[in-house]
Amino acid sequence: MFNKPNHLYYFFDFLSHNAWLAWQRSAKLATQHDLILEPVPVVFAGLLKAHNQVGPGEVPAKLRWMTWNVLRKSKQHGIAFAPPHTHPFNPLIALRVSCCDLPRAQRFDLITRLFSATWAESRAVSEPDVVSAVITEAGLNADALMAEAQTDAVKARLRENTDAAIAAGVFGVPTMLVRNELFWGFDDLENLENFLDGADPIGSDKEIYAGWFNLRASAQRKR
Repeated sequence: MFNKPNHLYYFFDFLSHNAWLAWQRSAKLATQHDLILEPVPVVFAGLLKAHNQVGPGEVPAKLRWMTWNVLRKSKQHGIAFAPPHTHPFNPLIALRVSCCDLPRAQRFDLITRLFSATWAESRAVSEPDVVSAVITEAGLNADALMAEAQTDAVKARLRENTDAAIAAGVFGVPTMLVRNELFWGFDDLENLENFLDGADPIGSDKEIYAGWFNLRASAQRKR
């Protein structure tokens, strides 16, 4: 499903502040390397469940560190950033709207506006009225899109996106996938760029690293 070599697949959920930050740079990266950026809405909670993880917000010490981390990155890169209305929140309405059939430019603009509403304007994109307002601000038919977002076809599309992402090895957001290589998080954009420039530090011969993936466990944490 994600095997087009000229595509840069961008897996995201509006829940993620790092996904908002990375979204600001991914289009430019794709253009610089003659790639087609393909945004793929997924349900972050579904990824967590599939991989038996908890979200960063569920670990108080990690949440505090990550908040300072993303604040630093937003300042460093000049990206508008504000506390979300609530967090965590239910992103399903916004994700389903992002799965609706729209011309490419309109879909990209709507995704950007929904991200901005969440992470730059502190608006409650978990609420239908807010999502509807963002759609209207994008110059689109809010009633039609909100109705389409509730259809079985669109709901299935979001589930299929999430299942296919899990099958491809995606475990978090944002994740970028290009030529069967995964890059996770805003901080991995540098590695993505090196890979696209042909300057990946590990090179192309991955067989020499096989030992890293054949380690056996000699202890196991109790759960």
